[in-house]
Amino acid sequence: MSHKPFSIAIDGPAGAGKSTIAKALAKELNAMYLDTGAMYRAFGLYMLRKGLSKDAAAVAASVNDVDITVEYIDGVQHIFLSGEDVSAAIREPEVSMAASDVSAVPEVRVRMVALQQKIAEGHDVIMDGRDIGTKVLPNATLKIFLTASAEERARRRCLELQEKGMPEPYEKVLKEMLERDWQDTHRAASPLVAAEDAVRVDTSDLTLDQSVAEMKRLALKAIGG
Repeated sequence: MSHKPFSIAIDGPAGAGKSTIAKALAKELNAMYLDTGAMYRAFGLYMLRKGLSKDAAAVAASVNDVDITVEYIDGVQHIFLSGEDVSAAIREPEVSMAASDVSAVPEVRVRMVALQQKIAEGHDVIMDGRDIGTKVLPNATLKIFLTASAEERARRRCLELQEKGMPEPYEKVLKEMLERDWQDTHRAASPLVAAEDAVRVDTSDLTLDQSVAEMKRLALKAIGG
């Protein structure tokens, strides 16, 4: 029996666990997962390689030159930049800041939102990012604003970098986290804000399993399952 596709929008600051939780939730609900932040990171990587990530005018002028595609290989999302799989490269710390820089450019957001909406059409989809509930999926079945304290988010990011063999000092990660928060919440184009009808979930004191369980409970209630 066919059903009306559902959509779940998950917004929140960097390091709140959006991607990890959204991926786990997508698996639980048999839905497609789209990591929109990875798309901005790919755009940031492109501009970083050109040495122009902080030049808003150059970024705006290049908005149609960047070829970003999303593919699912064995159920895992891969991001391609001009045909190159950059799924690992976009996780470098300097690319995070470049992503924040380019995502402040209105022309970039317009292009990305259109691309994200096109990918989501007709699917059960879970998307996470900064403006999913407010811009990309304004009519989402469920909107969640996922957050955690800056200190907890920095601690998690440190662990993640350590596991990837790219350790960074906690103080540096926390400083960058706070800078990213400020940049994301103060930009003119689609600043990070919770949608008015979003459910706020704070994961500071929750384990990953507890966070996923709470999100699944909210999702099933919204979908009617």
